[in-house]
Amino acid sequence: MTEPARILVVGGGYVGMYTALRLQRQLRTELGDGTAEIVVVTPEPYMTYQPFLPEAAAGSISPRHVVVPLRRVLDRCRIVIGEVHSVDHAKRTATLSTLATAEEGAGTLDMTYDELVIAPGSVSRTLPVPGLADHGIGFKTVEEAIGLRNHVIEQMDIASSTRDPAIRDAALTFVFVGGGYAGVEALAELEDMARYTARYYHNLKPEDLRWVLVEASDRILPEVGEEMGRYAIRELRGRNIDVRLRTRLETCEDRVAVLSDGTRLPTRTVVWTAGVKPAPVLAATDLPLDERGRLRCTARLTVEGTEHAWAAGDAAAVPDVTAKEPGKECAPNAQHAVRQAKVLAENIAASLRGQPLKEYAHAYAGSVASLGLHKGVAHVYGRKLKGYPAWFMHRAYHLSRVPTFNRKARVLAEWTLSGLFKREIVSLGSLEHPRAEFELAAAPPPGDGDKPRS
Repeated sequence: MTEPARILVVGGGYVGMYTALRLQRQLRTELGDGTAEIVVVTPEPYMTYQPFLPEAAAGSISPRHVVVPLRRVLDRCRIVIGEVHSVDHAKRTATLSTLATAEEGAGTLDMTYDELVIAPGSVSRTLPVPGLADHGIGFKTVEEAIGLRNHVIEQMDIASSTRDPAIRDAALTFVFVGGGYAGVEALAELEDMARYTARYYHNLKPEDLRWVLVEASDRILPEVGEEMGRYAIRELRGRNIDVRLRTRLETCEDRVAVLSDGTRLPTRTVVWTAGVKPAPVLAATDLPLDERGRLRCTARLTVEGTEHAWAAGDAAAVPDVTAKEPGKECAPNAQHAVRQAKVLAENIAASLRGQPLKEYAHAYAGSVASLGLHKGVAHVYGRKLKGYPAWFMHRAYHLSRVPTFNRKARVLAEWTLSGLFKREIVSLGSLEHPRAEFELAAAPPPGDGDKPRS
């Protein structure tokens, strides 16, 4: 018997999940008769729908409905929870570790493949800002989103109970670095949530909270266009949010954020959303990279100059064949990633069957962004919307894109219930340290370490 053709998918994000999902359908016959198999290696057993992270942080959506369980969706694939450390494509081998290898102490293991889909996504791009590693908070995973929500409510608890004005001011100052989607939407949703929450504190008012957005360029939300970006700034400033353009974070040591314009902000909250960079595994391959560390790809989503290697999404530099300017590449966003995954899966199936490949071509439709409950901006197919219509379009678009009917129904139900009932304001910070109380209870009382136990 011949070994089945193994398609190794590195990553379980947008591209990884959607590619494997499409391949399940395209290769139904091959998977059924055992002539092909799909292996997905991913650090987490779920795909995170990142556009919903701000709403999860604000309590509008339950965290478990922001993620899609891979084993349920990819029921005809083999899911390996682990991490690929390097790829030797010349030998068709990937070196990886799993949860089991860590327990066994066996180190890494090698997995061979016939076709490689490399889609590890991106990681937060940090800068050598003093104090950032110690005090900064990211906003790229569902764990970070829920941790940030708990942190904001905890700071309000601290401010409400302290007698020290300096501690109170620092606790109520929230600094967000980065004026892209993640930074603006996270700030806007959390400011909405905190303003609502303040009504339940006897000694806090919404005006006591200070929100600062720091952006190094001269605009925010560049994807929605200059006009809508200016509207977003006016909207945020109208809510007493301090938007600092052409400004950088110089340091945040000792819980003091120092900006490039000389401003010093004592704060206990610095949220870093200033861009992303390709996943480190790309540098540990023998595949061609561009100057930004992404894989050089063709319009057919093959890795340039390489056979049996494919890529899309944040990890890939894919030429935009619809652009008027030569040499332009597809933007690394979810809109392209989902559509690229469809073409990628179809091309892999065509390649296995000896059929011709097709090029990825999609003209950018535009962008939508939320600025909190019932507020937003949009620039879609040349039309510009703001306020409630843009916010409604934002929700409708992302509801249509979140995978599986199960998730769509649950998210829609939560939105409906949130419109009928009051917003949740509970902080579950203990979830981040679930064994803390038990460890405290199990620890022997001071001075009892030498006493015999009955």
